[in-house]
Amino acid sequence: MKLRRDDVIVGVDTHKDEHVAVLLDGLGGRLAELFIPATIAGFDTLLSFCREHVGAEGTIVAFGVEGTGSYGIGLARFLRRHGLTVHEVHRPPRKGERRMSGKSDTIDAEHAARQVLSGRRHPVPKAAAGAVEALRLIKVARDTAVKARTSAMITLKATLVTAVDELRAELEPLSDHKLITVCAALEPGGELDDPEAAMRHVLRSLARRWLELHEEIKTHSRHLKVQTKAAAPRLVDAVGVGLDIAAEMLVTAGDNSDRVRSESAFAKLCGASPIPAGSGKTNGRHRLNRGGNRQANAALYRAVIVRMRWHQPTIDYVARRTAEGLSKREIIRCLKRYLAREIYRLLPPPSVTREASAGPLPRAA
Repeated sequence: MKLRRDDVIVGVDTHKDEHVAVLLDGLGGRLAELFIPATIAGFDTLLSFCREHVGAEGTIVAFGVEGTGSYGIGLARFLRRHGLTVHEVHRPPRKGERRMSGKSDTIDAEHAARQVLSGRRHPVPKAAAGAVEALRLIKVARDTAVKARTSAMITLKATLVTAVDELRAELEPLSDHKLITVCAALEPGGELDDPEAAMRHVLRSLARRWLELHEEIKTHSRHLKVQTKAAAPRLVDAVGVGLDIAAEMLVTAGDNSDRVRSESAFAKLCGASPIPAGSGKTNGRHRLNRGGNRQANAALYRAVIVRMRWHQPTIDYVARRTAEGLSKREIIRCLKRYLAREIYRLLPPPSVTREASAGPLPRAA
């Protein structure tokens, strides 16, 4: 970047209730710092404060914001609406750099600004303002309900182990659904200070909780099915890519899917890209990528397992690579990389149109 001293780069350390901003000039000099509430009024104050520090011929170059998917999402949306460039910056490392410079909100904000000033390419934040964001929210509700339903079943079965022999002998042989149905119809048959009556009360409570969660999950699943098919019909039709996997891939890419520059960048985002690990006389070696979105990585794994069982080209590929001496784990890693490439090409175009800037930013008086 060719910057002038009149230019301003802003770094923001975000928190739930308060954000901290540090302003740098185009040559890296520190101009000012500002503490603002995490509200629209606070965002307006920050923008006015930045404009006051822009020189006569300078501009607000960019904002480096931490946590654009959590505490910083409101600020990122506000800045985009005003036509400003927002970069998602990483928090400073816990060791090394922090050991030398210390830790505070202003230090972290300055670190964010200097990451932008360095000219390195940073991730573009998700727009979080379209159909995919709505899909993500429904998926959050469904996933948490599934976990709670599983927990209820595990707790019910663990509690049943300590029941009296007659009740245990009656209920344990039943299938899961039959067990839930029978337990939901149990009556305590006495005061709850009696262990047997308390056992029946708890089993009924857990079973009814499971049934309520089951109905909730069905409702979320219907919405998820309709919205996923509407957002990415080609992706849903891919072999081994069901609605749940398609939804996870859409959420990973975001509404502004063009923020992912290439299929290799998408593979890295999903943790499916091999990492070079060669040095000296050891060249060409790669290691497993343990980064990226682990939920997306798990979704790729599930799709690959389905293809290894039912997709003939994948079955042939597995046979060929096995004959070459690769292990099953190594073959799955290769298949996840190939599947990430295929899914990237099936992603729908961006569903959110970025708002154009209304005009040049006002200069400081």
